[in-house]
Amino acid sequence: MQSRIDLGVPPPLTSLLESERVTLFLDFDGTLVELAPAPDAIKPIADLAQRLNNLTRRLGGRLAVISGRSIDDIIGHIGPIDAAMAGSHGSDIRDAKGDALVDASGDGAITLPPVIETALRDYAKNTGVRYEHKPHGGALHYRNDPSAGPSVQAFAEKLAAKHGWMVQSGKCVAELVAKGASKGGAVAALMATAPFAGTVPFFIGDDLTDEAGFRACRAMGGAGILVGSRDETDAEFSLNDVAAVHAWLEL
Repeated sequence: MQSRIDLGVPPPLTSLLESERVTLFLDFDGTLVELAPAPDAIKPIADLAQRLNNLTRRLGGRLAVISGRSIDDIIGHIGPIDAAMAGSHGSDIRDAKGDALVDASGDGAITLPPVIETALRDYAKNTGVRYEHKPHGGALHYRNDPSAGPSVQAFAEKLAAKHGWMVQSGKCVAELVAKGASKGGAVAALMATAPFAGTVPFFIGDDLTDEAGFRACRAMGGAGILVGSRDETDAEFSLNDVAAVHAWLEL
């Protein structure tokens, strides 16, 4: 891992495209859109879907959005895009046509067991944190009370271990997902398919869950680009904020 002060600004996208075939993997919250107090409170820039479609065409289809959100949730906020997408931390991966590619189990879609969802809902109701249902998982948000973090994380870890699931921890959120699901796994799955295979991947993200994506890209000859700051990271480059991401992507 590197410290934040070791990171440099990534080369301009134009120069990368001139020198090699590049693939871009983009996180959503905190990368393409500003973080908000609640998941439904985000305010994407105007025409974000069309801008991403233009970028996808510029890259010859080598762009994917990889998020902790569900794919349908992202589409609900910005509209459909002509790019591959991975939602719920890689539990649901779809190609640019919207066809399912793979999930964490390698077969049917994984849904959150009712016993886990009930426990998460009860915990949220009793503690005041926010529960978010997802097609492939469930999340506890504590952005309105960061001091609740340790207890939320401890509860989530215990619940996940009891039922054979795992926890993805991010900025003021603990999410239960199926074992094997990760943004790094989504990168690997997409990189095994056209038009991504044989290209140089770059992952842009701000959260702890994006570190798996950074590592996967580095292992394939690419790099991670951290948005914001963190004491330690597997990214090689950094951009200051969402506005800097938009500028670098030439959206």
